[in-house]
Parts: sequence; structure tokens; C-alpha cells
Amino acid sequence: MGGSGGDDAAAEALEALRTYLAIERDERPVLDEQPFASVPLDEGAADTARDLLWDDHAAWIRETRRAEAEAKAITIGDKTLRYDFRVFGEEPASGRSLYLSLHGGGEADPSVNDQQWENQKTLYQPEEGIYLAPRAPTNTWNLWHEPHIDGLFTRLIETLIVLENVDPNRVYVMGYSAGGDGVYQLAPRMADSWAAAAMMAGHPNDAKPDSLRNIGFTAHVGALDTAFDRNLVAEEWGGLLDALRAADPEGYPHEVTVHAGKGHWMDLEDAVAVPWMAAFTRDPTPSRVVWLQDDVPHERFYWLAVPSDEAAKGTKVVATRTGQTIRVEPEGIQTLTIRLSDTFVDLDQPVTIEAGGTTLFSGTVPRTIGTLAKTLAERGDPALVFSGEVSVEP
Repeated sequence: MGGSGGDDAAAEALEALRTYLAIERDERPVLDEQPFASVPLDEGAADTARDLLWDDHAAWIRETRRAEAEAKAITIGDKTLRYDFRVFGEEPASGRSLYLSLHGGGEADPSVNDQQWENQKTLYQPEEGIYLAPRAPTNTWNLWHEPHIDGLFTRLIETLIVLENVDPNRVYVMGYSAGGDGVYQLAPRMADSWAAAAMMAGHPNDAKPDSLRNIGFTAHVGALDTAFDRNLVAEEWGGLLDALRAADPEGYPHEVTVHAGKGHWMDLEDAVAVPWMAAFTRDPTPSRVVWLQDDVPHERFYWLAVPSDEAAKGTKVVATRTGQTIRVEPEGIQTLTIRLSDTFVDLDQPVTIEAGGTTLFSGTVPRTIGTLAKTLAERGDPALVFSGEVSVEP
């Protein structure tokens, strides 16, 4: 933004935001309806607003989530996720790594899944980080890929970022047997939450690997693990990932290992997956995003979003940024929102959005407090907060 008038407006918006945040949370009016929420900001003002909003959010997490964190139990609706964790190594300056490790079991007596949870608590040891084993909220065959899991994990990560100083760009998911089933499903559909994922001795069911473009993915299975053809489908996924990487050489880092002479239990040969994952750090704004929705659709993915009533299984978008130009290739998508920040593009310069050779948008995108607040509230992830957005109809 140029000119003192714009600078004055931004300064007034920041002062209005400070006044707003000083109000008790349950007495605050709707932020989006406040005049300051739509005032265009310069980059410095947007950075300040982001810091103010984050500090307010973190204070709210500390106030409202302390009890559930001490109980190590999260309840959303009628589902409760219990968990336990151990801490390893010295804390890096950027914050702790977080490993979610999903137990096996499935459709069985709760005592069976309880025992599997106990086993999972001590199964692996990262060199550094929080190793967290959750207990599945249900005792169904699809323990870890029922629709409630996504919201519970998002809340868990959001809480631990604040209360345990977790680095949001170093969150990993792994799981054994039924937990591996869950990783096959959760790794792609929540890929923007992970730096990397490790599947051990599971089965993908109907999952597809397309959305794994920007995370590390490793799979380990025993060569003799023939139940449900786990050994064969792991090799099939390896082939799918090979093909995806061949077509997109900067994406889909992966490693699939079939352990000779091993059955469903691999005698911890699969533990090499832990340091393999640790080599990856999430890029929250990758230059290329592949988003294929499965049967638990999401409203946002990295720097893309769709309206809640348009989030549907089978829809797909490939979005690529080159400089100030973003090209989208949508399938089954009517409205697509592009989220932007100054770490991604230069918001003082025009941005162009294209699809199939047609220009859908060209112009400058304002930074606003409203967009910062909305994208923070959606996930509570400080690395996925954006100051500008544009909606287009491809």
C-alpha cells in the first residue's frame, strides 16, 4: 500500500483490533462485521495483526484447553479421544516435533484395543519429539478413519502447538495394522497437517495417494503378510507413487519396503521409518498442490478452500503457483478460494489466476484482518494463516 492515507487507515484498523481483543471473548461482536476487518493493510500491519490474533488465540487455548490436556482426553460430540505421550530429546528452538502413533486392533472387545493401545505407547522412540499414542474413540474395524477422527486430531494438534510448544511444521502420523489402515486414509486426506507419514502392516481400502504430493510417505509390510493381501497392496501403492513421482519429479517423496521373511509382525524392522520421517519438514505453502477429496471431505487444504456445501468425494483440483500466477485444474469444483500471504506471493503486486487458458482473476488482493482471523480460526495452525483470499468459479 502506498500513501499516508492508507498507512493511517491501517494503523487505525490495528488500534481497533487491539480494542476489540481487549473485550471479553464471550462479549465480542462478530469480527467479520466490524469495519476494521475489511480495511486493506500493508505487509507490516498484516504481520502485526497476525501476531495480535495469534497471541489472543493462544491465550484462549491456554484458558479453555488446560483441563482436557491434563486429563489427556478430548471430547467432540459423543466421541472421546484419550491419549498418552512421552517426550524425547532436547527441544529445538522451533519447537517440539510431534508423532501421532496409531494402535492396531479393530472390531473387537474394548479390552483388545486397550491392549493394542498399551503396546503402541512404547513401540517406537524418536530421537527428538513428543511420541503420542491416542486411543481410538470406537472399537470398530475402521478405528482410525471414521469421520470424527479428523476433527479430533485437528483439535489435538492445535492444543499441543500452544500447550506443548509443538512445531506445526513437524507433525507426523504413523500406525500399525488397523493403525496402518488409518495412515493410508489420513495421510492423504489430512496431508496439509503432516510433514510425513509412515504406514505399517495396514491396508488402504479405498484410499488413493494423489494428495500425498507434498509430504514424505513410507510404507512397511512383511513379505509374508498375506491377510487381506497387505503385502501386495503395499507394493501396488509403491507403484502408484512411483508413477506419480515420475510425472511430477518434485513431488511424492516415498519409500516402500517389503520385509523379507516377516509376517504381520516385522520384529521392529519398520522402526527405521521414524528417522526417515524426521528428515521431512512441512511446507505450508507448496508451489503445487494436488487435492483429491475422499469420503470424508474437507473444506480447505494448504492454500485452497471450497464452500462447505461443495466439499464432496471425488472432486479434485491441481493448483500451481509460478511467480505471481496461479493456474488451477479443477474437476467437479464450482467455487474455489485461493488463500494468499506475503510468504507465498507479493501482495503489493497483481496476482493472476488462470484455468485452461482463461484468466479468472487479475489484480491486487488486499490483506485484511478478517481473512487473517478466519484462516486462524479454521485450524489454529499459525503456519496456515493467510492475509488475503480470492474466490473464483473455474
